[in-house]
This record gives sequence, structure tokens and C-alpha cells, in this order.
Amino acid sequence: MRSLHFFDDLAWTLAGHPPMALGVVYPCSAPALQAASDIAQAGMATPVLIGPAARIGQMAKDAGITLPGCRIVDVPTDGDAAREGVRMAREGTVAALMKGSLHSRIFLHELGHHEGGLRTTRRMSHVYVLDAPQAPRVLLVTDGAVNIAPDLDVRRDIVQNSIDLGHMLGIGLPKVAVLSAVEMVNPDLPSTLDAAILCKMAERGQITGAVLDGPLALDNAVSPEAARCKGVVSPVAGQADILVVPDLEAGNILAKQMTFIGQARAAGIVMGMRVPVILTSRADPVPVRVLSCMVAAVMIRQGYGGNPAACMDQCG
Repeated sequence: MRSLHFFDDLAWTLAGHPPMALGVVYPCSAPALQAASDIAQAGMATPVLIGPAARIGQMAKDAGITLPGCRIVDVPTDGDAAREGVRMAREGTVAALMKGSLHSRIFLHELGHHEGGLRTTRRMSHVYVLDAPQAPRVLLVTDGAVNIAPDLDVRRDIVQNSIDLGHMLGIGLPKVAVLSAVEMVNPDLPSTLDAAILCKMAERGQITGAVLDGPLALDNAVSPEAARCKGVVSPVAGQADILVVPDLEAGNILAKQMTFIGQARAAGIVMGMRVPVILTSRADPVPVRVLSCMVAAVMIRQGYGGNPAACMDQCG
């Protein structure tokens, strides 16, 4: 079992940098408020709490949570909070957004509005960053939270978004495994065909900055021994940094298995927007929210969002 240092290393890269402004959308739960408090006290971000001020204040008081340096923007409902958060991000009042206790559907609906001003030429997608004791390295899993059954055009953006995040997290040339149940192309299994096409797209420069292979099953994507046993010869097999799943269900199950059973330290981020967007489950504990903010802060330090040139083709 290896020691987990990935997030500690990220924290070290942020040392000495000023905190970013973080819009926390509808933080009307104890975990959301505790995360905001911990983030503020760590100097990682200055939270702007967007929601009903009286309710937020009372919940913090009842839970014994202090909110040092946090500013509250008083809006009555979760939908109002989502719209206000998008407006503040668009206008540069906050550098990143974090989902509080509202439903993901409401949050994503406001993020996805063209008139909201946060969309780019890319389709937005979610990436889990997972550091598990039994895993050989930190793993990025995508997309387990936003796109339910993506077609090939969307999957191309999902892959490219995850590669871009990998670069910002210090993975110079990510090895990307496009997952299926098997490692051979099977016309009766559509995910194997998609995997083969995505790899050809990478060969032709439609996906850049990484080494792709697929289809690969999960075992031979992460285990060199499994790849040897199955005779899989590949620059990615057994060494994958990024796991691209066929659909949301597969990604969600894989990521939650790694966190709830595999004891992975986890973060979740939405890519493809003009600012980093932290999308966690309402059931996620405080550390997941804090680590997700850390990933967003590293993205900001790398120029994501604040410098249009750094967004490349995302910021059309």
C-alpha cells in the first residue's frame, strides 16, 4: 500500500499564493458551511456564500460553525442562488463556483444557459480526481456526473477536458484508457467501437496532449500484471492516468466505489466552463469539498479562466 501524497503536493503548490474568491452556491447544509469555513481558515479561498442570509446564519449558529472572512450574498431560493453565482462568475466577482446543497440539476441548468456567459466551445464534463491506497497512482475518472449517455462528439470533449485537467495537475503526458468490458473491438458492444474511434481521432490530432488506447477493460488499464496475462500490448495498458468510462452510470459507480469502499481521497471538478466549477454530491463529506476547492485553486494558478489565452479552444 502506497502513501497518499498527491493532494498534499497540490497544497504545497498553493502555499504563499493569495486566496481566490469562491462563490458557494446555496450552502444551506452543515457540510457545505463547514467546508466553506475550513477553506477560508486554510487560506485557500475567500468564500462568498450565495443564498438566504438568515437561514445560513442560523444554520451556522446551530451547528457551531464560524465563518471567518465569509461574505453572504442574500438571495431567497436555490434557483436564485444559482443564477447569482453564474452572474458573479461571468463578471469576475468570483474566480470559481462551488455547489452547496442545491440539487445538481438546478445548478447545471443555470451553468448550461448560453446567456449565462460561462459556456465555451467545449461540452462541459465532470472529472473525479481519486487517490486511493491500493491504486498505483492518482486516477482521473470521467464522466461520472454530467453527461448521461454521451455521443462521440461529446466524448471527444470529455476526453480532451480530462487531459487538460491532467496537465494542470502536473501529469505531463497523460495515458488515457478508454474503458469497456473487454479489450477487443466487438461490433455488438458499442463502447468498444467508440473507444476505437476516439483512439483514431487522437492519431489524427482531433484529441491532443495525451496517449490514448482502447478499448481496455478496467483490470488491464490499471494493472500491468492483468495486461500481461491477457496479452495486451499497449503504451497505456497497466499505466493509465485517466479512465474514460462509457457513460455516467459506469463513472459514478466506479468513483463512488473507490471513495466509499476503496478509501480514496477524492475531488470533483467540472471542466469546459470559463471558470472552475466544483460539483460535489450533497452526501459528500467535508474533505471531498475542500480537496475539490484545492483542485480549482490549482487550476486558477495555472491560468484557467482568468487568462483567456490559457483556455485554448475552450474559450471560443
